[in-house]
Amino acid sequence: MELSSLSIILDLSHNFLEGPLPLGVGNLVNLEELWLSGNKLSGEIPDTIGNCRVMEILLMDENTLQGSIPATLKDIKGLTQLNLSANNLNGSIPGTLASLTNLRELYLAHNNLSGTIPELLGLTIVGNNALCGGIPELHLPKCPSSSEGKSKKGMLRTIRIVIPTAGVLLLSLFVVWAGFLYRKSKTAPKKEIPPQFTETELPIVPYNDILKGTDGFSEANVLGKGRYGTVYRGTIENQAIAVAVKVFNLQVSGSYKSFQAECEALRRVRHCCLVKIVTCCSSIDHQGQDFRALVFEFMANGSLDRWIHSNFDSQNGQRALSLSQRLDIAVDIVDALDYLHNGCQPPVIHCDLKPSNILLNQDMRARGGHFGIARVLDEAISKQPMNSNSSIGIRGSIGYIAPEYGDGLAVSTYGDVFSLGITLIELFTGKSPTNVMFKDGISLHHYAEVAFPDKVMEIADANIWLREGPNTINDMRYITRIKECLSSVIQLGILCSKQLPIERLSMSNAAAEMHAIRDKHASTQQLSDVRSYQ
Repeated sequence: MELSSLSIILDLSHNFLEGPLPLGVGNLVNLEELWLSGNKLSGEIPDTIGNCRVMEILLMDENTLQGSIPATLKDIKGLTQLNLSANNLNGSIPGTLASLTNLRELYLAHNNLSGTIPELLGLTIVGNNALCGGIPELHLPKCPSSSEGKSKKGMLRTIRIVIPTAGVLLLSLFVVWAGFLYRKSKTAPKKEIPPQFTETELPIVPYNDILKGTDGFSEANVLGKGRYGTVYRGTIENQAIAVAVKVFNLQVSGSYKSFQAECEALRRVRHCCLVKIVTCCSSIDHQGQDFRALVFEFMANGSLDRWIHSNFDSQNGQRALSLSQRLDIAVDIVDALDYLHNGCQPPVIHCDLKPSNILLNQDMRARGGHFGIARVLDEAISKQPMNSNSSIGIRGSIGYIAPEYGDGLAVSTYGDVFSLGITLIELFTGKSPTNVMFKDGISLHHYAEVAFPDKVMEIADANIWLREGPNTINDMRYITRIKECLSSVIQLGILCSKQLPIERLSMSNAAAEMHAIRDKHASTQQLSDVRSYQ
């Protein structure tokens, strides 16, 4: 199982596969669903299964697997369904399974498991005095009639844990009663905050507050829509501040994983050039469905993409970005990435840098956002050589994805460097890498490379000049200074977006170079202003 590039589903169920599950199953690091039910697999489940950290469904029932349940399953944070029933597994149930906060269905029936049920997999019914019936161990009053009980059967949620032996069967009934509790409550359910946020001491906001703060998720408050959800403008009660609320569409495959990835990244990062997270919500909506949302500070000027590619005129009231503003934005971007790569331990790889994921505050300074596919590199991965083919399943945006990811190479900081290079060229030329002009082997990188250095003024975004007065445009000293600045930043974009990772700059070097370009432009501009005044 060396197919590390598989990213959706591998279905080998109901065949005649036999023998042990190979250690190479741990190489399926990008796979969302693995179906191995109904075969003749034997031996122990390898610990390497824990490397499949983005997996959501794992089905290995109806085999002859032996040994204990691997504790490394706890590392598959996005797992929603796990079926190990009808095998020959023994030992106890690992208590670490309780850390799988997204797990909806767990099947362990028809094995040889023993020992006590982990306490964290149990259920409390304190505070639900209206419940009745059930097994004697719950000590609930008898229900008034059987017919009334039947009317409630349809309200039971499909969350099942099936395990043999009399003591363990109690757990299955407990979880069924948990499903009943979800439907029974008529008030806003008590929220559950993901473990990822317990270290950050974020303020807690319930579902009702988010519902109210976005006017019931009004379409008028939509700021943007993506693959995994919708971003709304809203407010937080009693704080009187504007926020951006990212609500995940949990019906879309991969949305739980995206939520977990963003939580994991945001738990680690704190920097002035990154969008600040205000709070989170992990709860149940009024229909009894899971609800996940992240609340961020509101960025008054929207995405950088809008400012690069808008049509500027006196009618729309939006002014084009000046050269100085673009240089400041570029410095903010490289500072954010330099922090993620070199200021975080372990490093965080953004994986989806592009203008639409860069937001501008009221002062027109850039803030990096959207960590939905960010990767936190553990020590083993961060030490892998650049020619490793152990990919962890990168998914970015067309035009900004590093070429080596298409060949299945491992995620690295140099992938973000490539995206940075393309973004810098786009920022100063006004051309998107997906522009229809780029075809037949011609890319935005090639477009800039051919123009450098003699024709950089020809490829520069013409909107830059909308912010300059007619006198300065006709000043040859000014033109020379602008050409030198543009040449330097376009060259930096070219060096960062080279085809081979080994040919690119490191992020720290790119940041240092960008600061030098901006500072030199600022100093020469000040000198020019002094001369003009004299």
